[in-house]
Amino acid sequence: MFGEIAGRYDFLNRLLSLGVDQYWRWRTSRRVKPGGESPILDLCAGTGDLAFAFAKRAGVKTPVVAADFCSEMLVIGEQKRDKRQLGQVQFVQADAQHLPFPDDMFQVVSVAFGLRNVADTDRGLREMTRVCRPGGHVAVLEFSHPRWQPFKAVYGWYFRRVLPRIGQLLSRNRSEAYVYLPKSVGEFPEGEALAERMRLAGLCDVEVRPLTLGIATLYVGNKPEQC
Repeated sequence: MFGEIAGRYDFLNRLLSLGVDQYWRWRTSRRVKPGGESPILDLCAGTGDLAFAFAKRAGVKTPVVAADFCSEMLVIGEQKRDKRQLGQVQFVQADAQHLPFPDDMFQVVSVAFGLRNVADTDRGLREMTRVCRPGGHVAVLEFSHPRWQPFKAVYGWYFRRVLPRIGQLLSRNRSEAYVYLPKSVGEFPEGEALAERMRLAGLCDVEVRPLTLGIATLYVGNKPEQC
């Protein structure tokens, strides 16, 4: 499904979010505050936008690994990396449930709008925690549901009725990826429910920060120094 929409993925992200998705990734890279030369891992990286945000924030001496299961997304990501001259970003094909990295390797492990696509959420969170170094951060950026009316009602109508039709029309994929989007968001835990899943995976001091009236939420947890 993601392979089919890879060619129009970035265009549709900008169009359907009115460009706000770039701001959310920028906020994530600022909130986590990478430092030093220890590597950073971005999972379900797609075409690399969050990985690029971390690379610009951390500097050329900090390696950034962008991992995704979809090879078509990685090809586009590599082209974007070369065009932007961000050679410290490496693209790797990997399964978020079976990461090919040793324990305690990364200062930051992130995922943006991808954790709900991992078949076993808890296993994905445990893997993220495993490869994060003690004292490091695990960041999850994900869609959520606004609480404030009347914005909640207007956004709900757009997200469930309008966005899937526009996305499906412009992407022209057979798998109905943009019908899948609101369905997957509706079934995925959010707020305190997801924060608790992160704690059960071994993280502490989990912060839940709604963005843009609750359209998205940033979750940041710390891996304890003593595990």
